[in-house]
Amino acid sequence: MTDPQQSAAQQQSIARIETYAAHNYHPLPVAIASGSGAWLTDVDGNRYLDFLSAYSAVNFGHSNPHLIQVATEQLGRLAITSRAVYADNLGPFLEALTTLCGKQMALPMNTGVEAVESALKIARKWGYQVKGVPEGAATIIVMDGNFHGRTISVVSFSSDTVATTEFGPFTPGFVSVPFGDLDALAAAIDDTTVAILVEPIQGEAGVITPPPGYLSGVRELATRHRVLMIADEIQSGLGRTGTTFYCEQAGVIPDLYLLGKALGGAILPISAVVGDADVMGVLRPGEHGSTFGGNPLAAAVGLAVVELLQTGEMQARSRELGTHLHTRLQSLLGHGVTQVRGVGLWAGVDIDPALGTGRDIGERLLSKGVIAKDTHGQTLRLAPPLVITADELDLAVDALTEALAEAAAQG
Repeated sequence: MTDPQQSAAQQQSIARIETYAAHNYHPLPVAIASGSGAWLTDVDGNRYLDFLSAYSAVNFGHSNPHLIQVATEQLGRLAITSRAVYADNLGPFLEALTTLCGKQMALPMNTGVEAVESALKIARKWGYQVKGVPEGAATIIVMDGNFHGRTISVVSFSSDTVATTEFGPFTPGFVSVPFGDLDALAAAIDDTTVAILVEPIQGEAGVITPPPGYLSGVRELATRHRVLMIADEIQSGLGRTGTTFYCEQAGVIPDLYLLGKALGGAILPISAVVGDADVMGVLRPGEHGSTFGGNPLAAAVGLAVVELLQTGEMQARSRELGTHLHTRLQSLLGHGVTQVRGVGLWAGVDIDPALGTGRDIGERLLSKGVIAKDTHGQTLRLAPPLVITADELDLAVDALTEALAEAAAQG
């Protein structure tokens, strides 16, 4: 348990950031100095269980020894070349990644939103070249409540007014339908539709899982109408939900996977669009690129991450420990929690408004040595590293139980 009174070192660290950083985040009031496994340590030496994992970027733990070794060795050899030349380790990385995905080609990028933007371009290009949609007429169907990043094109189809207010004009060509509603999706498809972009689980919206049969229904509609299914598995993929991709649990193979976050091994940003040659092959030299995408350091770390997933151990941990986590969380229903959603080591926990907001409970958790972040007012998102233990899960849920009881007692 940490001291609720901030030290001078904490105050100074936080004050500097608040002074010099653009105020586009509302962080919890703690300055982190180091991390190991599922634990973070602040500038005063206080330790916290990480139940955020940098929004699923830390699936394999902080300072993972194997990943650190791989990165260190590569840093001593070569870090950046650009794609103007061939890096010797890019081929092995992309071969392993496409094999993991059951696909043929990959486009390496950096951040998750770059993967999304790249997929939008690929889908439009495919629509014009392959499907025969008239130039400039292509549309892409997206879901209400989506979160795919914060670039202008991506927020152009956001339903979150915080993301859109005073940021227009926006990019046209997108049609939004309710997540989980196959009838609405079917009605929205027309001759201009080139793709359906969907998060298999909507993370930012509060870890919203789809109704049974939804993803398979999306796949069927896409196939029937010759439309690409693009699955944004940037948060849900790479072991988080108990399988390599959440689409697996619905028996669905999308045309394009969007990957990021955990692909960088909590070391650097790595993302990718992965698909088959008949879709990915529409790109030609000069039409798209990235100075840092697929750099040698990223290729080394990305390959090591894929190798961790090839064993299936991380996916199994997420399944087994996820069952334990959700059993514990379900016991809190009616005791300050109104709903629990999610799968594997990922949960959205709705806090009873009578006890406060998700932020309020998150701050109480911080004082008890657990870091978790709120979204959309009442929801706490819980996403610990996949290397966490059952005992550590219990510590965190016990802390949440105490935080809820204290909030209830204080009225």
